[in-house]
Amino acid sequence: MDIDSPGLVPSVCTRDGRPTRAPGLARWLASTAPARARGTVTVVLVSDRTIRRLNREWREVDAATDVLSFPPDTSTPRIRGRSPHLGDIVIATGVAAGQAREAGHAYATELKVLALHGLLHLLGYDHEADGGEMARAEGRLRRKGGLPRGLIERAAAP
Repeated sequence: MDIDSPGLVPSVCTRDGRPTRAPGLARWLASTAPARARGTVTVVLVSDRTIRRLNREWREVDAATDVLSFPPDTSTPRIRGRSPHLGDIVIATGVAAGQAREAGHAYATELKVLALHGLLHLLGYDHEADGGEMARAEGRLRRKGGLPRGLIERAAAP
């Protein structure tokens, strides 16, 4: 993909970089992403233990979480003609499976919910400080992608 080409190019892998099965996730994320999401993004599926370690190291929270977003290393030079790397979305598979059961939908659906949420963070949204801007974007995009409810909506529900 050329840097001037529109679109998002996601890939899905394990923590050691090996491609993994997540049928349709990359294609769904590319088709649902906002138009301004141009470049590559990596969705990394990890164990709950791994995400707990990452959450402790990067956020100082000693607990497993569902999704973390990591922007690209800004010290890496951009190569002319190459798509920019928007960052990595790390999803805990065990937490995702539990949340899917709790929400009453498929594991694949939960991966989409979490990947979309993570992508919005990579695009600069922050639901803790943006006065609802991320929630509105997530709602619009999850409807576009055919998801029942977004992560922010679920968190706000009684």
